[in-house]
Amino acid sequence: MIPEASYDVVVVGAGPAGSTSALYAAKNGASVLLLDKKREIGSPIQCAGFLPDASEVQALLREARLPDTLKNYPDSCVLQRIDTQRIVTPNCNIKEFAVKGTVLDRRRYDQFLSEQAARAGAELMIKTRVTKIEGTTVETSGVFGKYRIKAKAIIGADGPNSLVAKSKGLALKPESRENSVALEYQIRNVDIDPSSLEMYFGKDFVPGGYAWIFPEGQDRANVGIGIRSGMAEKGVSAKEYLHRFMRDHPLAGPKLKNCIIMNVIAGIIPVNGAPERTATENTLIVGDAAGHIFATNGGGIPPAMIAGKVAGETAAEFAAGECRLEEYDRRWRAQFGSALETSVQARKLMDGIMKSDMLMNAAFKLISPEQMKVMQCGKLPGPVKLGLQALTRGKK
Repeated sequence: MIPEASYDVVVVGAGPAGSTSALYAAKNGASVLLLDKKREIGSPIQCAGFLPDASEVQALLREARLPDTLKNYPDSCVLQRIDTQRIVTPNCNIKEFAVKGTVLDRRRYDQFLSEQAARAGAELMIKTRVTKIEGTTVETSGVFGKYRIKAKAIIGADGPNSLVAKSKGLALKPESRENSVALEYQIRNVDIDPSSLEMYFGKDFVPGGYAWIFPEGQDRANVGIGIRSGMAEKGVSAKEYLHRFMRDHPLAGPKLKNCIIMNVIAGIIPVNGAPERTATENTLIVGDAAGHIFATNGGGIPPAMIAGKVAGETAAEFAAGECRLEEYDRRWRAQFGSALETSVQARKLMDGIMKSDMLMNAAFKLISPEQMKVMQCGKLPGPVKLGLQALTRGKK
């Protein structure tokens, strides 16, 4: 006989979105179970881990109500503080702007977030996989055995291939899905500016995306690429593109030539925005599962956590009989929905331009550093939009 349990809210996935959802549901009086399939929260690492300062996020997303854990976290979670972002065009021109933020130790940060949820009253069950969802019953299997868990509300924070989203008809249709493939290395023995993020563009190195070098300390870094397989050369893998960038890029190559690879990280980044619905009468999705990623730069931690706060609060209200769960959809969109949609529009505008280095150089020439900065968080200044449209028309 499989043991049964019951909670107000069951959260599937203990990344930043899921742990924030669990934290705010528990803080608002709900009984919460937080499940994660990993044997250790935050491991393996699944993203490069840059987190803009809360003041930067708030300035660009004025309607957003930021969770406390986005503003305050222990120094032990910080690998490196950042004050500058550099954009390197295909012809190696450099544009830079000031940006405050940190490169996180994602393993420690994810553990900090799930610990905060547990301290607020959520139960945490790791190395536990969801095998089936039927109505509001979640079946699990893992190191603690098999369970049938009844919930009033289910929160799916289980990544881009979300089982929760698929089981509830909330996933984007396959023809609407657009993913970037990310491959990155944690490396040592590199000659880099330790306080600057660097992003590199060029179709020969990163078709349909960009490469990056994020410092993780004095001579340590995360180097990676996010590419769209549909825009890649036939038969060339993400690994080959990354090695080509590290070896042959005129500016990055010399910095990386003596590097030692310590860790390999791979993942999928959904870059087509959110589905039309992110909630049903008893289930909602959040974070990568809901496409909460700014398509212009692949940044997902702030929107995932902002939506996670909304998800937890709404689920707790729903469990107490104070609102419908579908209210979540309206609430998170009011805080950053238009910025998310705009980032997808900007990405689509750039798609045609990214097929040509000449067009890309022209595009970057017309975008000022200040405009580049606001585009990171889903803004598309009018003059930039007109300029990109003119370049796209000229290409045709």
